[in-house]
Amino acid sequence: MTEYAERPIGVTILAILAGILAVINVIITLRFLGFFPWLGLLNIRIFNLWYALVYGLLAYIWFWVAQMLWRVDRQGWIFLLIITVFNLLLSFTTMLTGGAWYDNNIAVLLNVLILIYIMLPGVRRAFGTD
Repeated sequence: MTEYAERPIGVTILAILAGILAVINVIITLRFLGFFPWLGLLNIRIFNLWYALVYGLLAYIWFWVAQMLWRVDRQGWIFLLIITVFNLLLSFTTMLTGGAWYDNNIAVLLNVLILIYIMLPGVRRAFGTD
């Protein structure tokens, strides 16, 4: 039995979603480099090197997370845990500083579900974090 047969189905879904986020960030990076002017609200060519670098870095990070989750590597689990808690802290900070619940409800719910899932005993056992 290989390590891939022991991967929980939810981890596979999270890895695929991380890969999709990586591809989306690559497309956004190319948009900010002046490619794909027809994407977005306006049909104009946009060039912003800073945004392209930031979204390129995000694409690299999401590719790395997808690879780590796909291989059921402990580092991917730890990074997903840290980024989920960080997202929750940012959402709650936004709500405390005047943001409304309807501005953050989807982000909070998704991050809480991811946090609950990755803390389940079977998922922790798969990543070797028992």
